[in-house]
Amino acid sequence: MANILIIEDEISIAELEKDYLELAGFQVTMVNDGQKGLLEAMAGDYQLIILDLMLPGLDGFEICRQVREEKDIPILMVSAKKEDIDKIRGLGLGADDYMTKPFSPSELVARVKAHLARYERLVKNHDKVNEVIEIRGMKIDKTARRVYVNEEEKILTTKEFDLLSFLAGHPDRVFTKDELFREIWDMESFGDIATVTVHIKKIREKIEEDAAKPQYIETIWGKGYRFKV
Repeated sequence: MANILIIEDEISIAELEKDYLELAGFQVTMVNDGQKGLLEAMAGDYQLIILDLMLPGLDGFEICRQVREEKDIPILMVSAKKEDIDKIRGLGLGADDYMTKPFSPSELVARVKAHLARYERLVKNHDKVNEVIEIRGMKIDKTARRVYVNEEEKILTTKEFDLLSFLAGHPDRVFTKDELFREIWDMESFGDIATVTVHIKKIREKIEEDAAKPQYIETIWGKGYRFKV
């Protein structure tokens, strides 16, 4: 049974999330202060964190940054803020997903299950024989989960790595945003395919010499993305 930490200052929302998650079979701990939430996240044995953006004491951005430096467990960020810049910042700091309030509790449970299932597969596959993809100066070590471009290591978040290695593993094939969301996030997009766009942008900033003229991940207008060989 997975242990989930909810860091949320709106008690009614936290309790609703907790009720639905416990009905789904999870163990849940709630914290309603940012600083206390960070301490609990660092000290506790949790498999996933649901993290509000606006918190007293310490905001969700800073909590996400510090947790990601120490742990690679899924972080699902939630916020009433709908601006793309907040989503981009949260995902760029290492959050695996971003949900905008208000949202359906059943959707939250579905996303939690999908992230946990994917993370469990990653852990199980960690000890398998090294699998490496090498294309035009890029080396993707899928076992060590490390990326090098012209022998220089590029640091990617969990979902950035998953997305890049998936595209590189299917070179010259075009994938729509919906297809990529289903593959990488293991769920239907619920119309939130902007998450894919944000991750592609962040990946390009890290691996491309000129993100405005990408040499690896190509946009096929009106269709989606493909990895060029």
